[in-house]
Amino acid sequence: MALDLFTILLGTFLMGLGAVLGYYARQSIAKKKAGTIERQLHEKIQKSKAEAQKIIEEAKAKAYKILERAKKEEAQKREELLKVERALLNRSSLLEEKAVILSKREEELKSKEKTLQNLEKDLSVKKEKIEQELEKIAGLTKDQAKELLLERAEKETKMDILARLRKLEAEGEERFQRRAKEILATVIQKLAVPQTQELTTTTVLLPSEEMKGRIIGKEGRNIRTLERLTGVEILLDENPEVVVLSSYDPVRRHIAKIALERLIADGRIQPARIEEEVKKAEQELEEQMLQAGESAAFEAGVVGLDSKLLKILGRLKFRTSYGQNVLLHSIETALLAGALASELGADVRVAKTAGLLHDIGKALDHKVEGSHVEIGIKILEKFGVDEEVIKAMRAHHDEYPTETLEAVIVKVADAISGSRPGARKDTLENYLKRIEDLEKLALRFEGVEKAWALQAGREIRVFVKPEEISDEEAEILAKKIAKSIEEELRYPGEIKVTLIREKRVIEYAR
Repeated sequence: MALDLFTILLGTFLMGLGAVLGYYARQSIAKKKAGTIERQLHEKIQKSKAEAQKIIEEAKAKAYKILERAKKEEAQKREELLKVERALLNRSSLLEEKAVILSKREEELKSKEKTLQNLEKDLSVKKEKIEQELEKIAGLTKDQAKELLLERAEKETKMDILARLRKLEAEGEERFQRRAKEILATVIQKLAVPQTQELTTTTVLLPSEEMKGRIIGKEGRNIRTLERLTGVEILLDENPEVVVLSSYDPVRRHIAKIALERLIADGRIQPARIEEEVKKAEQELEEQMLQAGESAAFEAGVVGLDSKLLKILGRLKFRTSYGQNVLLHSIETALLAGALASELGADVRVAKTAGLLHDIGKALDHKVEGSHVEIGIKILEKFGVDEEVIKAMRAHHDEYPTETLEAVIVKVADAISGSRPGARKDTLENYLKRIEDLEKLALRFEGVEKAWALQAGREIRVFVKPEEISDEEAEILAKKIAKSIEEELRYPGEIKVTLIREKRVIEYAR
């Protein structure tokens, strides 16, 4: 029991001693840790102070540099200001010197002015005396003498000026003519378009002499039908194995040639077949006109034209002017105008287009009233051609003023093309005009369907509508046409009027 108590007390003592020792141990450890933290803090503070000192020193160094730089800049500005001040002082001194010099000159001028005024007074007095003496001697007043002198001076000056002007005009005209000739010679040398005279006949070769009889047909029905439908005169007796188609109108001759060649190749020649082939030939001719217009535009270097306008242009292939093919003439005019525009610095596109289209009105002048220029303007306006092109083409016959350089160029090119040796013949144009007038006169009468001038204008064949003109009226109409020809037209020899009234009845058996 006592041992247990001792054990308990000893354990209690030891526990208390352990607690005391643990407390002191903890205090010792805590003090060591605190010393360590304080030391670390102290080191950080020292380090921060050192860094702060370094930053301060660097800032001082930078501030010193900035201060030094500012001092240098201030010194430089001060030096500049001193220079400016010295310059201003120098200028002010110069201005003062100039002011002194000017004042001296002003005084000198004033004195000279007074002297001149005195001299002027003396001269005016002397002048009056001299004028009075001259008036006494000449018997003229001052105004009269002045007028006489002015008239004499005016005449002398006028004669001198006129002489100089004439000399300058002569020199200028000679120089300009020489330059113009050089330009035209250069342009014409660049261009060489062949000139051919259009004929009024076309030949068709026959495979055999027997074919002539088939072309004539029974009682001449075939040849009469072909002549009536095409408006050409067919000559069979002049050369063996050759048929000659005669007409002043190239379109009619071409249609007749196409139709006749097809009929000969086919071999079946009779009125119904002839009508069919003539219609086909007319359609084919329309296509050929378009091709001719496209070829002409390509050859002339003109692009962007409407296909319908090109078709109208192609019709000129079958028109002549004084024997000159109008389409060839238009191509040549376009090329000449383009070359001239290039030499003179004008618009080449406008000049070429206007040159190509300047005579396009001739394609329809037999169908539409008005001059070919007016008709051409309407055609170009309809197809939206540029206004500059219209201005350039419409002045080539002086119906409109030449408003642009291109208009002058087209006019010159047209004259060059038409006046080349061998280009045109006036007699042929007069003949064609007479033939055309003959046909137009016959077409004026009511009931006339067609009128063809044949045998070089010595015969006019008139086809009337049978439902409108009777046989008796046909005889009267033929006499009226003959009388009108005698009264209105001038022609050598006589003209035969052949009036044809043909009634055809067609029925179908179904």
